[in-house]
Amino acid sequence: METPQNQEIFSKAVALAETWQNRANELLTKEEKNIQDQMKRLLTHPHDKVLLSKLIDQSFRSKDPKRVADQISNLMEDEGVPEFFSRVEKILIQMFVGVGKHVSSFAVPRMIEQMRSASSRAIIPGEPKELHGHLQKRREQGIRMNINHLGEAVLGEGEAASRLETYKNDMADPDVEYISIKISTIYSQINSLAFEETVGTLKDRLAEIYRMAQQHYFTRPDGTSIPKFVNLDMEEYRDLEITYQAFIRTLDQEEFKDYSAGIVLQAYLPDSFGMQVKLTDWARERLSSGGAPVKLRIVKGANMEMEKVESSLANWPLAPYDNKLEVDANYKRMITYGMEPENIKAVNLGIGSHNLFELAYAAVLAETKKVSDYFYFEMLEGMADHVRRALQETSGDVLLYAPVATKDEFINAIAYLIRRLDENTSPENFLRYSPDLNVGSEEWSYLKKTFLDSCVQQSQAQNFPNRIQNRATETFDTSISSFRSNCFSNEPDTDWSLAANRTWAEAIRRRWKKSPGDEIIEIPVVVGGQERKNSRELREIMDSCQHKDKISVARYHLASKEDALDCLSVAKDDPDGWRELSSERRHEVLADVAMELRKSRGELIGAAAADTGKVFTEADVEVSEAIDFAEFYPYSVRQFDQLE
Repeated sequence: METPQNQEIFSKAVALAETWQNRANELLTKEEKNIQDQMKRLLTHPHDKVLLSKLIDQSFRSKDPKRVADQISNLMEDEGVPEFFSRVEKILIQMFVGVGKHVSSFAVPRMIEQMRSASSRAIIPGEPKELHGHLQKRREQGIRMNINHLGEAVLGEGEAASRLETYKNDMADPDVEYISIKISTIYSQINSLAFEETVGTLKDRLAEIYRMAQQHYFTRPDGTSIPKFVNLDMEEYRDLEITYQAFIRTLDQEEFKDYSAGIVLQAYLPDSFGMQVKLTDWARERLSSGGAPVKLRIVKGANMEMEKVESSLANWPLAPYDNKLEVDANYKRMITYGMEPENIKAVNLGIGSHNLFELAYAAVLAETKKVSDYFYFEMLEGMADHVRRALQETSGDVLLYAPVATKDEFINAIAYLIRRLDENTSPENFLRYSPDLNVGSEEWSYLKKTFLDSCVQQSQAQNFPNRIQNRATETFDTSISSFRSNCFSNEPDTDWSLAANRTWAEAIRRRWKKSPGDEIIEIPVVVGGQERKNSRELREIMDSCQHKDKISVARYHLASKEDALDCLSVAKDDPDGWRELSSERRHEVLADVAMELRKSRGELIGAAAADTGKVFTEADVEVSEAIDFAEFYPYSVRQFDQLE
C-alpha cells in the first residue's frame, strides 16, 4: 500500500542505498576489482558459465587423479578454454591438458588446492587451524560469524550421528559463536508420511544441540558472554512444515524456555508469510509467559532450480512464486510485518540479502519503528565484501554466513559453488550487476525501479500456497482425459508434504489395516461378468505388514480348469464387441477406465499395502503410472489414425 508515510520510507531507502553504494565503491580493493572484472567476463560469455559448471561438477567427483585429469582434458578439448579465465589461467590450463594429465598424481592435487585457495573467500577451510584463524581474524575486525558445515543430505544414521557430533563440538569450541544446521544433516529418515515420528526424532536431536549451546558461552570482543546460537536453515518446500514443527516443539520444552534459537523462512514461497504470522503468534505467547524471544532470518530462497525439477517430475504446481516481482514483494511484506514493535520483540530479525535497496528498506523501517536494536543484517562470506564494509561503517552489526568445508568435503563445496554461481549470475539478481555498479547508471536505475515496483506490490502478492492438492476432496472433470482434451499430461503423484493428504493416507491405513475378528474380504472368480464361488478352493491373503500376527485381509477363490476354458470362450465370442470398436471408441473406454483409477487411488494404495506390504509412497506412483498407461497408449494410437 502506497501511503505518504510509506512513500517517505521508500525514498529514504533509495537515498540510503545510494550512500552505501557510493561508499562501497570507494572501499573497493584492487583484488576485489580483479574479481569483479573476471565476473564481468563470465557474464559476457554465457557459454563459459555452462562450461564452468561442467568442469566443477563433472571433473572432481572421482578420487582417482588420472580419472580427474582425463575428464578435465576431455572437457577442454571438446569445449575449449573458458574465455573469462585470465591469461595466466589459460596458459596453466593449456599446460595441464598438454603435460599435466600425464603426471596426474602430481598435477591434480595441486589444481584442487588452487581451486580451494581461489574459493577460500567464499568457503572457509574447515581444518581446525585455518578455521580458527579465520574466526579470530573476523572477531578482531568486529564481524560476527555464522558457520555452516557444507554437506548434502546424510545417507544413513551413522553419518547423521557424525554430523550431530560435529555440531555439538562446535558448541564446545570457544571460537564459535553461531552455527547454522539443517534437519537433513541430523536425520537420514525424514519422511512426510511419518510426520509425527520424523518431528519427534528431530526434536530429540535438536534438543541435544540446544543443550550444548546452553552449557557453553561465547565471549564477545567487549568481554560480554552469551550462550551459543543455533539457527535452523530451511531447505526444500516438502520439509517446510516438518522444520517449523521441529523448531517450535523443541523450544516448547521447559528446559529451553529461556533459550533463544533461530529459524529461516524463504520469501520465494507464498506460504512463508502465513508461517511467519504463526511463528510470531507462538513467540509472542512464549514471551508473555516469561520465555526468551526467538530469531527469524528472512531470505529470498536459493533452491529454485531444485524446486522446478521436483515439480516437473511429479507434475505438481511450482511451490515458489514464478516471478521475481512477487518474491521481492513478499520479502518486504515479511520485513514490514516483522518490524512491528510487538512482533520484533518476540521474533528478532536477521535480514539476509546483498541487495542494498532491500537492506536499506529494512534499516529505514526499523529506524521509523524505533526497533533497530532488534535486527541485524546478514550477508554471505566472500560476496561483495566492500559492500559489507560500507554497511558496517553505519550499522555496526553484520553477521556473515560462512560455509565451511575440509579437503575431504570438497565435493560438497563444489555443489555450493555451482548453486551460488547460478544464483548470482541470474538476470534478476542484484549481485549480477555488482561489478562496476554506479549510482545513476542504467543498471542502477533498473535495480531501483524493480525495488520500487515491489514496494507497492506488497499487499497484492499472493499469500496462499501454490500446492493445494487434497486427495480426500478432489473431483475430476472428464475434460482432463486425453480422449476429450486431445492432449496428454502425466498424472500428478500425491504430494505427501500437504497435511490434507497425510490425513487421507491415515484414513486409508485405518480402513485397510485389519484386526482379528474383522470382516474378511472375499474375492470370487469372475467369468464373462458373472461371479463364481461355489465348490472352489479358497486361499487366504495374509497382511504382510502384520505377518507375525497372521492377520487375514482377504480370501480368494481359485479358478478351475473349466473356468479357464470358459474365459477363452468369452474372449473368442467377444460379447461386448471390443474387437469391432474403432480406436477412437477404445480410447474413450480407456479414458473412462483412467477416471475410475483416479477415483480409486486410495483403495488401490490400501490393497497394495495389505497384500504385498508396499509402502504408500511406492504404491501411489504406480497408480499414477497405471492412469498414464490408460491415457497415453490409446492417445498415441489416435495420433497415428490422424495421419494422412
